[in-house]
Amino acid sequence: MGMKKADQKDTDTNVSKSKAKREARKKQVRKAKREAGIARAIGYVVAAVVVLGLALLVGKQVYLMAIRTTPGTDYSKGLANDGRIENADLASMLDLVDYKNISVPADEVAATEEEVENEINTTLESYKELSTDEQLVIADGDEVNIDFVGTVDGVEFEGGNSGGAGYDLTIGSGSFVDDFEQQLIGHKPGEELSVEVTFPEDYAEELAGKDAVFAVTVNGIQVAPEFTDAFVAENLAETEGVSTAAEYRAKVEDDFYREHLQDYLETYVVEHSTVKTYPKKYVKATKSLLKNEDNNSGVEPEDEIAYEKELTQRAQEQVKEAMVWQALFDDAGLAFDADAYYAEQTETMGEDYVKRYGAGYLVQEEIKRMAIDHLVGLYQ
Repeated sequence: MGMKKADQKDTDTNVSKSKAKREARKKQVRKAKREAGIARAIGYVVAAVVVLGLALLVGKQVYLMAIRTTPGTDYSKGLANDGRIENADLASMLDLVDYKNISVPADEVAATEEEVENEINTTLESYKELSTDEQLVIADGDEVNIDFVGTVDGVEFEGGNSGGAGYDLTIGSGSFVDDFEQQLIGHKPGEELSVEVTFPEDYAEELAGKDAVFAVTVNGIQVAPEFTDAFVAENLAETEGVSTAAEYRAKVEDDFYREHLQDYLETYVVEHSTVKTYPKKYVKATKSLLKNEDNNSGVEPEDEIAYEKELTQRAQEQVKEAMVWQALFDDAGLAFDADAYYAEQTETMGEDYVKRYGAGYLVQEEIKRMAIDHLVGLYQ
């Protein structure tokens, strides 16, 4: 029997619904598979990144272990007792500049008027004496001697009395509270005055924020002598070997000239000499010393690899200088008794001093000094 139209229609509808469900399930399965595949792929990538990161971290740690410098305190490590770098043929390792024919620019080594005047003034300042001349007037920057008695509400407080012993004070130094020092400006030796101040809020509890009055006596003002022949003859003849102001000025100019000349020549010779090969063991020993100094100074590098590179560069610069002065010393035919020098240092500086640095380092320093003196002597 044939199906009725209504039954046929219901059947078709049921089939369509069933098919739709099957298609939906297929889509869900395919989606789940895709998501599972993506998750696995992401997992593989994450795992790979983690493994790579661990590998890089381990590799970095291994690399750091290989290059990390151990701090050291042996100043003579890598040096022979005669002060020379061990196993270093400097003739093949260094091209020493022609140090005998350097063109020295006169304007770079001559003493300047400013530094000569500053040096003379510094000398005069060191011979200051307290003057009670009542014609003098206190100015900012003057060094004065005063006595004082401080009171709060008419009552003396602890630490506010100089006891008549005299107190040295530089005007403008900020040593005293509030504007105490500025209130002394314009006054003269022998004067007595009242200085009113307010203690800061963060001062000692018993005085914090309180008003105080200081009864001050100006004892005198420190005054430098004039730069005269008489001053030089009296104070500098024995120590400086001069007897007039003109002679002392000339000596100061010559001292600055020699200082500038030495700085110029030292820099020139080191910069224009070329290292072809560094003595590796001595560079390593120098790095150990530098790292020990850094540690003692509280240096904490953020990037250890970059620090090690910078440490190597610093060590090479220091080693280059040692190579240059040793080469110049030998080239100039200089010599001295290293054993006798070491014995002299032991007697002068003591056993602890020479043991700390060792014979190699101390003799090397003398080699450098003699080489530089010889170099400067060529241009004076």
